[in-house]
Amino acid sequence: MAKHEFKLGGQWLMHRYLTDFEPQRTPHYRFDVVVVGGGAGGGFAALSAAESGSSVAVVMKGDAMVGNTKWAKGGIAAVLDPADSFEQHSLDTMKVGCGLSEPAMVKKVIEGGPASLKKIEALGAAFDRGPDGDLELSKEGGHSFARIVHADGDATGFEMQRAITEALRAHPRVQLFEQHFAIDVLTQVDGHVEGLLCLSDRQEKVVFASSQVVLATGGAGQIYRETTNPDIATGDGIAMALRAGATLRDMEFYQFHPTCLYIAGAARILISEIVRGAGGILRDKSGYRFMPDYHEAAELAPRDVVSRAIFQRMVSNDDTSVYLDLADLSKDPHKAFPTISRHCQFFGIDIAKDPIPVRPGAHYLVGGIKVDHAGRTTVPGLWAVGECASTGLHGANRMGSNSLLEALVLGESTGKQVAACAVRAVPRTLTPIARRSHPNLPHGFNLNIEDLTYSLKSAMWRQMGVQRDAHNLQELQGQLQFWMQALAGWPKEGARVWELHNMMAVSHLATHGALERQESRGVHSRTDYPNLHDNELFHLEQRPRFRGPGIGGIDIQKKHLPGVPQPQ
Repeated sequence: MAKHEFKLGGQWLMHRYLTDFEPQRTPHYRFDVVVVGGGAGGGFAALSAAESGSSVAVVMKGDAMVGNTKWAKGGIAAVLDPADSFEQHSLDTMKVGCGLSEPAMVKKVIEGGPASLKKIEALGAAFDRGPDGDLELSKEGGHSFARIVHADGDATGFEMQRAITEALRAHPRVQLFEQHFAIDVLTQVDGHVEGLLCLSDRQEKVVFASSQVVLATGGAGQIYRETTNPDIATGDGIAMALRAGATLRDMEFYQFHPTCLYIAGAARILISEIVRGAGGILRDKSGYRFMPDYHEAAELAPRDVVSRAIFQRMVSNDDTSVYLDLADLSKDPHKAFPTISRHCQFFGIDIAKDPIPVRPGAHYLVGGIKVDHAGRTTVPGLWAVGECASTGLHGANRMGSNSLLEALVLGESTGKQVAACAVRAVPRTLTPIARRSHPNLPHGFNLNIEDLTYSLKSAMWRQMGVQRDAHNLQELQGQLQFWMQALAGWPKEGARVWELHNMMAVSHLATHGALERQESRGVHSRTDYPNLHDNELFHLEQRPRFRGPGIGGIDIQKKHLPGVPQPQ
């Protein structure tokens, strides 16, 4: 198998820890389990661990109601129609996954869907129902049947987050720590987890001592200028896992949602696939419906196909967006999709008659921290669920509404496994982190963190966006090396600086993977390698190489799928 190395000349790629830590001078809490993130995956993991008897700390970067789950406009995919089947849902998922979905994981998640849906309903989540009282089921791109459950049309994530947050607050063995920035996963010399270092809501360093840490930190959409993700989605969990020694997988697979509201000055609000499922039509500036030219399923083609079609149409027409037309919907779009209606009304757009300007935006990290079927990473005591984890479900492209399904099913099963390990765990003494030395900076030298962050996001959008090629990727990789080397020598600390460290690390890993995968598969589109290599199906794994107190390089290796012949 090919094995490649990347390093920043003679410099460390990054430090093992972002800051120093003295156990005797740092307040710390002891819990059986620490969960970082309180969305669908983290929330269900925490509740499951607590129900199994563990004391659980849920550490949240912002308020409990802020996160990727809240912003999910689609729904939960589950087999509820008697005409549908687990087998068909699995086939749809694997088809969209372009050969890289793992059948056993697909089976586990999809068959667990109905039970997980009942569980979150039992927590108080209210989903849309028809006149007969049955759950309303919608259809999205890639799905053969209507199997998407939603709440208030396009506010499913908000309703799920509300129910999960209330359940977490009410559970006697769960304690929420909001406005706590997770800095690093602490490990012993033998590599085993010993806790989590955080910046508290009082801007003080604190430690959550535990032998079991679950990362449920969501994605990293903020590495891109155009994104549907909230401001907190800066890849913190993925970067923390890397610094702790975890293996990451398929970081080149970043899904772009095709239809984000595109108005200067407005947040890039996601317009759910349910809108196209209800009959929304994509048109260019001349009014031409172009999607049938790209795929037989037209607007309901897989998301990667729709995103590329929109991007290509924008380029060919020299326009900044295309337009989503809801004029021919059979139902009142204001009532069916109240959230997007309110946003558009603010800008004077009546979605019942006016076309909505849309363009793709970074939406979902398909790759992430490699985990096994129980949710374990390659670091003892470290687990991952939700978007930050690479479970094997999505393959090379996520099918709409499978992510919330995955978070609920695997969040619950991972929580049970973590609780079982916590019972057997032996308390460990916390290991101090030595203070880093910094070079002597020139008098008056300063780094503009905000400018550097925007430059990173813009460069990723231009050169690592919907379509990529070797020239742009190599140029971007050189720019990232330059920025990371400067940032590694910058002595200032704080949440914004640490976020930028994390964003740089995730951007580097994604670009590194995109250069190595010399084919187009799923959400990864190379204009210089436009074809699939079906005779060589592989995952790309990246792992850190440690040298002294830092990471001296990243090894990247192809892991071919079982049963697939390897190239000679």
